[in-house]
Amino acid sequence: MSAPRRPHDPSGLERYYVLTGGRSGPGGSASSLDVATLIVSRTAPVPGMQHEHEEILRRCRDPLAVAELGAHLGLPFNILAVLLADLLEAGRIEARDPIPAHDAGRGPDLALLEEVLSGLQRL
Repeated sequence: MSAPRRPHDPSGLERYYVLTGGRSGPGGSASSLDVATLIVSRTAPVPGMQHEHEEILRRCRDPLAVAELGAHLGLPFNILAVLLADLLEAGRIEARDPIPAHDAGRGPDLALLEEVLSGLQRL
């Protein structure tokens, strides 16, 4: 007697395989993504787009870290990175490096501001 067949479970590994088209990791420019990379939408979702791509574009109207995005979507990093690679390649999102911690509290470059002020005074 054979074991009963389980119904298709869309939340398992099969779902990830379908979402990524069988790819296990991003390629090209997306290979440098990390959990702190900020993602920003450049376009709005279009009809017929994959649901997860639509969600990424909606959630990233304002910059959102890859780690936060993965938590919102409930996706592991490598799966999310493949989806982000698709959107990067299509020009629908922009990936920005986060501000390094040593630069975050430093403020603007004073030398640059002095040059700008000097140029404005000459006008």
